[in-house]
Amino acid sequence: MNALIISALMGVVMMFSGILLKQRSAIRGVALAGLFAAIVLNIAETYGFHLFKVDIKNMMHFDRFALFFNTVAMICTFIFFLLSAKEMEKVGLNYADYFALIFFIICGILLSSSFSSLLILFLGIEIISIPLYILTGSDKKNLKSNEASLKYFLLGSFSTGLMLMGITFIYGDAGSFIVENITSLSTPDAKPSILLIAGLLLLMFSMAFKVSAAPFHFWTPDVYDGAPTVFTSFMATIVKAAVFIAFIRLFNYGFYGIHESWKFIIAIITALTLFIGNITAVFQQSVKRMLAYSSIAQAGFMLMAVLALNSFASEGIILYTTAYSLATIGLFAILVKMKDYTFEGFNGFAKHQPLLAAAAVIFLLSLAGIPLTAGFLAKFYMIKSVLDSGGFLWLVILAVLMAAVSVYYYFRVIQAMYFKDGEAQAMEISVSFKGVIIAVAALVILLGIFPQLLLNWLYF
Repeated sequence: MNALIISALMGVVMMFSGILLKQRSAIRGVALAGLFAAIVLNIAETYGFHLFKVDIKNMMHFDRFALFFNTVAMICTFIFFLLSAKEMEKVGLNYADYFALIFFIICGILLSSSFSSLLILFLGIEIISIPLYILTGSDKKNLKSNEASLKYFLLGSFSTGLMLMGITFIYGDAGSFIVENITSLSTPDAKPSILLIAGLLLLMFSMAFKVSAAPFHFWTPDVYDGAPTVFTSFMATIVKAAVFIAFIRLFNYGFYGIHESWKFIIAIITALTLFIGNITAVFQQSVKRMLAYSSIAQAGFMLMAVLALNSFASEGIILYTTAYSLATIGLFAILVKMKDYTFEGFNGFAKHQPLLAAAAVIFLLSLAGIPLTAGFLAKFYMIKSVLDSGGFLWLVILAVLMAAVSVYYYFRVIQAMYFKDGEAQAMEISVSFKGVIIAVAALVILLGIFPQLLLNWLYF
């Protein structure tokens, strides 16, 4: 609750800072200070310090898992600000408003990770989505940005309708929005009603849309490609991770009792997501669009945690979202500095920017799941969670094959950087940017070798 209230207040503060502060560096400083305060207070709440005491009527539950994910999400956002906040200046004139919208999105993330009521889940998802529609279309002079925003809004509204209808069906059966009351209806001994099954499926399809899982992924490439690159980075990482946590929380606490009734559907969605995301990424000529399809493939691995719903899945989803967010934010931070987003645009990059190229290699290796990176252990945890749940060996084999396919398109970028010649691009690279990007790359390696540095926070 500490971080939620601070984030909401910071959203309002950032709205007015555009009027009161003329220097953009001052606006950035206020945003970083506010986010740092939210991180500190959220960590303090993990150890029992409550700055704000609010009676939330059992509609939210800030357990250790939720608070830990909130900390990870805000730290990743802080890194995103350090790497990409200056690039937001180039999008448009409303610089402070972009920070305000991101703080409101953080509010939605905190609600989605901590809900105990389906009403809070709905509010959290919508508070995430509505500012994203605006950020997607924030480059008003770019027709692709305008088209992406409209497409995202229309399809997002459709998925919202599915979610509302699903919540309505479940309320009609349970007579309550509280997840604990739904759990009492979804026990292995009790036969689930038609209303409960219909509501569950509608919620599943709506959440699958939000995390860009196949066959509900069709909006993702166009929206990610059309949105300003600096915001695509945020959308594809921290936002997607938050919706996955909400997905897992809903199905673990609400529908675990009838796990056998729906897990095969999740398995099919996971398999389709892995296959479509990886195969279509192979044929892309733009690195940005390739990363959009790659994000669909990564969603396939994260869906394995929803399928398994065991201790390995809980630890794995935290590690996976952290590894994926760090690598993708770092990669997009480099990409946004470039003018040419094609694979040819990376030709000879290692010769002209050796430090950035080395960091990009680490990020790409982590996304591909190569050993000694955080991405490798994250994929291992996902696969182990499914193996422990039993019965889905075919899905594990498919996941391993698709991970091998992903190596091809990630290594295309590495090949272009180190084994092809190209002209140097004019890039504004500060010493502080290089320092942060190297630190993020080192963190990806560190978590790949010592994952318990992160996971121990779940228990101690």
